[in-house]
Amino acid sequence: MEKTVRLFLPSLAILALSSLLPAFATAQAVVFSHSSGTSNCPTGTVCSTNWSGFAVTGSGVTDAKGSWIVPSVTCGSSTTYSSYWVGIDGYSSNTVEQTGTDSDCSSGHGVYYAWYEFYPAASVQISGFTVNPGDHISTEVSYSGGVFTTSITDGTQHFSTTGTVSGAARSSAEWIVERPALCSGRHCKLTSLSNFGTVSLGSDYTGIASTNYATINGATGGIGSFGSANIHRITMINNSGTTLAEPSVLSTDGTSFTETWFASS
Repeated sequence: MEKTVRLFLPSLAILALSSLLPAFATAQAVVFSHSSGTSNCPTGTVCSTNWSGFAVTGSGVTDAKGSWIVPSVTCGSSTTYSSYWVGIDGYSSNTVEQTGTDSDCSSGHGVYYAWYEFYPAASVQISGFTVNPGDHISTEVSYSGGVFTTSITDGTQHFSTTGTVSGAARSSAEWIVERPALCSGRHCKLTSLSNFGTVSLGSDYTGIASTNYATINGATGGIGSFGSANIHRITMINNSGTTLAEPSVLSTDGTSFTETWFASS
């Protein structure tokens, strides 16, 4: 399933993107895509061609909070992408309500920015919100009375907005590293994943309390508090089964983990 345009890069990146794949003018996120190469999945994980991280499934999700340290990307000549976000929906449904940051590469340089999205509405890059490697990001997506609210904080910067999404299932909460797709209509091709090395997510690393938490059917807790049957550890692989990114196991308090980059595509 396609999601709406999210990656609005500066002109430098747009030019590089156009020269890379001119037939795919729009970069888009896609909801969780299961991989057919399940035999190559690391033990204890499910595999996806576009997501890595954790999802918790359940009914009546009303809140998801996350935090991470913005990674610095190692860039070569290729245009590559990596998105870091917290959200509601997308793992087992066709809607996504999310906010996060990107660490991308264009013409050998890192490109860093923040965004939000209420799919199927178009994604929006947050104007005037500066993102740099090493920043400690705090995010939240919440639901009340038919309205979703996304918020993102980076030091003294804070941005919040609201939106509605018809048919939102509120069936999962996520903490994800993603490689988006370049799409033209319904024809999409996944991008190459930026070399982010290792990224740290959760309060154990960021010092931001009560992050990598969710509220599901009235119960609030860290990722690890919702029972093993509802917790999904996700490894990103390519179509040949090569691991692109993999999360660690959860910390002892069930709130934090690291993501490690292995390959771009």
